[in-house]
Amino acid sequence: MRKVILTRVIAFAQNDRGVTLVEYGIAITVAILVGTFALPNLATSIGGAMGAVGASLPN
Repeated sequence: MRKVILTRVIAFAQNDRGVTLVEYGIAITVAILVGTFALPNLATSIGGAMGAVGASLPN
């Protein structure tokens, strides 16, 4: 029984088929974090710049 479990654990450790799924998961997580934190700050900066340009234009 111990040999069977050990053989399966070794086979699982050597199998790299699931690695791509993990990499995609990490990439999606990073993209979500960037979208959550960077885009609102960028929107605020763009809004401030557009407001400044609008205020400097003559009526």
